[in-house]
Amino acid sequence: MAQNTSTGSAAPPFFSGQTEPWAAWADMQPVWTSLLSGAAKGQPVLFEPSQLQALQQRYVDEFRQLWSGLLEADAASPSAPPENDRRFSHNSWAESRISRYTAALYLLGARALFDLAENVQTDETTRQKLRFAVQQWVDAAAPSNFLALNPEALEKAVQTQGESLRAGVENWLKDLKQGRMTQTDESVFEVGRNVATTAGHVVFENDLFQLIEYTPLTERVHARPLLFVPPSINKYYILDLQPDNSLVRFAVEQGHRTFVVSWRNPDASMGHLTWDDYVQGGVIRAMEVVRDIAAQGSDGTINTLGFCVGGTLLANALAVLQARGEQFAHSATLLTTMVDFTDTGILSVYVDEASVALREATLGKGGLMTGRELASAFSSLRPNDLVWNYVVGNYLKGETPPPFDLLYWNSDSTNLPGPLFAWYLRNTYLENKMRQPGALTVAGVPLNLQAVKLPTYVYASREDHIVPWKTAYETTRILGGPMRFVLGASGHIAGVINPAKRNKRSHWTSPASQRKLPAQAQAWFDAATEHPGSWWTDWAQWLAKQAGPEVAAPKKPGNARYKPIEPAPGRYVKVRA
Repeated sequence: MAQNTSTGSAAPPFFSGQTEPWAAWADMQPVWTSLLSGAAKGQPVLFEPSQLQALQQRYVDEFRQLWSGLLEADAASPSAPPENDRRFSHNSWAESRISRYTAALYLLGARALFDLAENVQTDETTRQKLRFAVQQWVDAAAPSNFLALNPEALEKAVQTQGESLRAGVENWLKDLKQGRMTQTDESVFEVGRNVATTAGHVVFENDLFQLIEYTPLTERVHARPLLFVPPSINKYYILDLQPDNSLVRFAVEQGHRTFVVSWRNPDASMGHLTWDDYVQGGVIRAMEVVRDIAAQGSDGTINTLGFCVGGTLLANALAVLQARGEQFAHSATLLTTMVDFTDTGILSVYVDEASVALREATLGKGGLMTGRELASAFSSLRPNDLVWNYVVGNYLKGETPPPFDLLYWNSDSTNLPGPLFAWYLRNTYLENKMRQPGALTVAGVPLNLQAVKLPTYVYASREDHIVPWKTAYETTRILGGPMRFVLGASGHIAGVINPAKRNKRSHWTSPASQRKLPAQAQAWFDAATEHPGSWWTDWAQWLAKQAGPEVAAPKKPGNARYKPIEPAPGRYVKVRA
């Protein structure tokens, strides 16, 4: 018979809606408390008695061994913390017996809590929420996060005669003022100066976006232009960080006449905008302008690329155009994109009926989901790397984090219109309607992704914690055209931004066409071939086949109707949340 260890509690809200500095983090405490105190829907947390007894006995035995070693004054006990745990990797942890004991006791308790979470008798959704809640508490409770328990921070304070503590307080006050934690030396970077530097011009703008056309780097270009649709939840320049890691510049170097949507960072005046507005007034409008400016093929179509939520918007736009009988695009590339939301990975811990209903009530008819709240939520998915690492470095040790272009972009957050956000949560993460033909109406037409018959290149990252690669694979079963699926190493961002010239990591391919792709992602992987280096070269070969013949590169951006407005990267991308 299962053992009842606690009572249930109500489902937690999805973020707080507060705007004071650190408010989003503070409001997550009742979320964790709720998850730890009971399973979803008020069900008690249950354990199989024999499993619980075994876990308790193992903890007691290991604790007794640890304590005995300390009492017996055994200089070798406890052993040094694991070398691969970055929190305890400094020599000071191994040199101090008390610090070794503190770390060992913490790690023992952490293992015990994770074992309890894994052995709860409940459904997988609730178990994942429990894992997440335990992860938050365990990571926060690490002795390395506390000045009195961190020998490295104390040693530095002595060596600097307290200067590190003064600098840490200064860093903390600065972060309080700006309302977010500093993750990189932001003084090194400036949008348009040393990030987002590929040359080009804004050739169109409306209230939603600016359209950038990039200056050709080749004498001849393909007749069919390429449009990038980045996620509206981030700034576009993740695709154009530095010249040597810019996917945008890579496309231009391959002879593609390249355009990018630069989404406006919403303010209060845009708080009424919906998913339909972003599909119709954003993606479809951008496709219309690119066609008018640059499409020189006999069919007047363009190639398109969508990244993350930008890919979801693009897929919706293509389905809307198909329903209207309009053919704007010749092909689509979807990078780490979901159109099926059966398995949304760790993000599912934030979504249930109660949390979505709360968002609909507070934002569904207007308002902004702030970039600060969104950034806090994503940081909570990797708390050791994106939160506590900087608590220790910035505040306890008084350090300035090193410059890193990707983390500068990560800190440059973007707001979202409330109605768009609430609609997206309800119809994708919660109810998974997007993959069902006719279940949604978008831009005035029933949405049917299966009717999209374009050649499509689907890329996923193997360690992606935001878009699980097997979920991205489902796109090959939903869209109707010929498919090429490619899997890259690493995660959501590092897997995509993997420059070909650096020859890092690897990727997997299969020669199978859509008709031969296995129904299950794992079956595809088992038959796939691993290749060293970036997936960019594979994509370049595929895209060249979709791009049409070469023509003379344009001497000026835009055309008679769409004249240059300002140099790239434009004004919109420089507005901070």
